[in-house]
Amino acid sequence: MNKELFAARREKARRLMHKAGLKGLLVSLDANRFYLSGFELHDAQSNESSGCLVLVENGKDWLCTDPRFADAAKRLWNEEHIFIYSGNGMSQVNTLLRERVSGPVGFEAKNLSVSTFEIVGQGLSMQKADGLVESLRMIKEPREIQLVEASCVLNHRLMDWVPSVLVPGRTEVQVAWDIEQFFRNHGAEELAFSTIVGVGGNAALPHAEPGATRITENCGVLIDTGCRLERYCSDQTRSFWVGDKPDPVFSADLELIREAQTQAIKHIRPGVAASEVYSAARSFLDSKGVGDLFTHGLGHGVGLQTHEAPSLGTTSTSVLQAGMIVTVEPGLYRPGKGGVRWEYMVLVTEDGARVL
Repeated sequence: MNKELFAARREKARRLMHKAGLKGLLVSLDANRFYLSGFELHDAQSNESSGCLVLVENGKDWLCTDPRFADAAKRLWNEEHIFIYSGNGMSQVNTLLRERVSGPVGFEAKNLSVSTFEIVGQGLSMQKADGLVESLRMIKEPREIQLVEASCVLNHRLMDWVPSVLVPGRTEVQVAWDIEQFFRNHGAEELAFSTIVGVGGNAALPHAEPGATRITENCGVLIDTGCRLERYCSDQTRSFWVGDKPDPVFSADLELIREAQTQAIKHIRPGVAASEVYSAARSFLDSKGVGDLFTHGLGHGVGLQTHEAPSLGTTSTSVLQAGMIVTVEPGLYRPGKGGVRWEYMVLVTEDGARVL
């Protein structure tokens, strides 16, 4: 674990704190906590935290956790600045903040429940600091780009292999299990997210959950999956036709979204508004009379999380910068009949874009 790397990231965050007038920052989102400290990428579940990080203006930061993670914390953090809590942990973190931070404390409002906020923020000047750490994570470091691309390469291998298990009679659940085994057998730590497999009419559900629906001869199958390799995620979608008689609507829709994707990628370069990239794809599909069948945003950032900033959508306020990695995934969905989607991961380069 590169302690110097995490320390450098905390200094960058500290500079952003200073600009925001913050004397401290309570980092509770698991991916942000890991990005700044190397400690525990995942919380066990949505209602259970592995701990939090307290950044302090003077650089004397604290890693806060409970006894289950004490040994893990000691392996990567100065033991004198590890705060072990028990019982009502957030009440004890509140005491730490009162003692160590003299001024406004930033917190991640989108990740902190109201009840937790009421405990940890009692008697303190708390200010929302959503996006502060994420603004650093959006621009990938060279090593991060390498890791994301390695994860993406494994996903490409999966997509080249997966037609071999798209056999009539097999269920969506069976295919999803095949995919998970492939990833794990080829070095991935886990899935980046639950695999989407939609057969036939189920492909009209952008986030279809694999079930008992079976592949038939001459049907469409939508697969959206990703893996986590050395902690970094991949995310790719492909639409396949099983059989030798492709449905003309499937083929036409697939051609349209591939072209919409191409048009969008042409717009990706530093300085371009993320919403403009979405508009490029949507305008093309509108011109072909199928825009209303494109029902979601065009893409999102990928890194330590599968879905992270920036988003490529109509309401996005982000401006693309070199080092960002985003998905470009237009889709067309015909309720009850099926759907198609095609997804690339794209690196914003100094002079344009590169498909990973």
